[in-house]
Amino acid sequence: MEDEESGAVLRTVGRQIKLWREAAGLKQAELGAAIGYGEEQVSAVERARRIPSPEFLDNADRVLEAGGKIAAMKKEVAEARYPKKVRDLAKLEAEAVEIGAYGNHNMQGLLQTPEYARALYDMRRPSYSEDEIESHVAARIARQEIFERRPATTLTFVQEEVTLRRPLGGRMVLRRQLEHLLELGQLRHVEIQVMPTDRDNHAGMSGLLRVLKLNDGTTVGYSEAQLISRVISNPKEVQTLELRYGIIRSQALTPRESLAFIEKLRGET
Repeated sequence: MEDEESGAVLRTVGRQIKLWREAAGLKQAELGAAIGYGEEQVSAVERARRIPSPEFLDNADRVLEAGGKIAAMKKEVAEARYPKKVRDLAKLEAEAVEIGAYGNHNMQGLLQTPEYARALYDMRRPSYSEDEIESHVAARIARQEIFERRPATTLTFVQEEVTLRRPLGGRMVLRRQLEHLLELGQLRHVEIQVMPTDRDNHAGMSGLLRVLKLNDGTTVGYSEAQLISRVISNPKEVQTLELRYGIIRSQALTPRESLAFIEKLRGET
């Protein structure tokens, strides 16, 4: 279900396309035929009932001779595809120079393969529709561009051992996920650690957490629990999260030990 901000973007885009179409003297069916879409699809975009693809916007810009003004809206439309919670988190990540994340029940979002992410959304209750699943998976994978950003963001992760053994989506999905972790763990700005299940002292018993150090020098936390997610900016609370995360990292296997552990699990999967 679209939120207010997303809806406003889609209404603006739809209105602009309609204005350019009418100025060109074309009917919806004629525009659709010229850009390879049906009349109903054009109508749905203009009424903000459908999110236009990048190809739709590029072709409409060309046919309507909009000089790049329609195509220029691709970035805003792409962001409107994603739930507000994801957009807010992506904005934080875009400002971060360092991110630390502890995951305790499934693979941390930035580490997930598309197949693993789809399996998670597919098992959500109440169930998502197929379109909602596609939207959530696309949003999650889009955030992973952070691994290629330059200058590089320092990324550290601690994953509970159980998250590396739980075959969400099936054994082949898990195997590919483990291979993906090994690939990411080779990047110089990424460190992945495993928290063994047999640890008798554990600072992460309060649940998953994220700590983000932003480029303006401030640090914020981010937490999720069932239906609630929130950004934590209170300095004392952020300090608590930083302390916990630091201890969690010290209690986990080292990055080198962790990659060897993941390699062993992949061989068993």
